[in-house]
Amino acid sequence: MTAIPLNLRGLKCPLPALRVRKALKGAVPGTLFLVECTDPMAAIDIPNLTRETGDAIEHHGQEGELLVFHIRKATQQAATA
Repeated sequence: MTAIPLNLRGLKCPLPALRVRKALKGAVPGTLFLVECTDPMAAIDIPNLTRETGDAIEHHGQEGELLVFHIRKATQQAATA
């Protein structure tokens, strides 16, 4: 399975997290997303999103102002209250 790039550069909060949520919702389990964003709030919002959804951040890093996340769609979604 190939990784799906999500270029979210230039988008401001809450758009990066909302776009990641939408991509994850429509993906098959096991799909890997390579997310790139420049909004510093994404460093907080995206990890919170994956905790909520049950998906996994396999890698995260920062290259200058660029935030990079490798997010794997979970095989089963977390129960929502």
